[in-house]
Amino acid sequence: MDLIVLVLPLVVASGVFLVFASFLIGQQLDPVQARLQQISVRPRTLEELELQRPIAERTIKPIVQGLASIVSRLYPANTARSLQVRLKRAGMETTSVEFFLGVKAFVAIVAAVGISSLLNLLTNDSLYTIGGLLGGAIVGFMAPDFYLSNRANTRGSQILEQLPDALDLLTISVEAGLGFDAAIVKVTEKLKGPLPEEFKRAAAEQRVGKSRQESLRGISERVDVKELQNFISAIIQADQLGVSMSKVLRIQSETLRTERRQRAEEKAARAPILIMLPTVGCIFPSLFIVILAPAALSAMKSCGSF
Repeated sequence: MDLIVLVLPLVVASGVFLVFASFLIGQQLDPVQARLQQISVRPRTLEELELQRPIAERTIKPIVQGLASIVSRLYPANTARSLQVRLKRAGMETTSVEFFLGVKAFVAIVAAVGISSLLNLLTNDSLYTIGGLLGGAIVGFMAPDFYLSNRANTRGSQILEQLPDALDLLTISVEAGLGFDAAIVKVTEKLKGPLPEEFKRAAAEQRVGKSRQESLRGISERVDVKELQNFISAIIQADQLGVSMSKVLRIQSETLRTERRQRAEEKAARAPILIMLPTVGCIFPSLFIVILAPAALSAMKSCGSF
């Protein structure tokens, strides 16, 4: 009897589990049926395909492209070439100069309309409205440049931080018997970030026919980091003169480690000055109030009693 009491719940639970399992298995479609179902719900008209695109791509992008065709004709050629270099250094090489100019014009229009409308609501003065229109257009046209510079500086800082570790890995790989090109590939496999991406692109360029010197000079053009440019110059000279690559890498690795230590010491030396500013601005006034306020109140009372 006790055995029946113990076994019966197990049998009931197993039966319920099998019922639910068969129900779930029955709900699963055959792969062919699932594929046919996907095809059947696919939009069949050009309008439906167009509506599937993001709204920003359907509305804002054509406006930006139209503005780009206008602004690019008025923009100086020298400035456009320098903008192309800045786009490369910011890691936005796929973005064309014309499209970026269109973005600048679009942001200028939006900022001008927004700031002028806000000033008109707050002041209801036509002079402020016109000034907000001009000021917003100038600020909006310059804002993408600030974003581009900030992105290029951030990317350069990331590359500078990764350079000593990447160079150590290069040195170890070359000293272990790998060639320089194979060591570059090893760095791209082990590390992630903007510097391995540049090395990966240089390796891809060599596979399609570029020489090592041309691919490394391309990195110098795309990255405005002095330490990386010095390293590439040393590698190119060693390749031209036939110097041992492992010795050059070892010297460059030691130099970069020393420079990184010096940068850390410089930041540590600036830390007390940076800490002193909030201390003087925030903590000292509170201390002065706590210490001097009772004395000031006592002096005021004593002066009032006379």
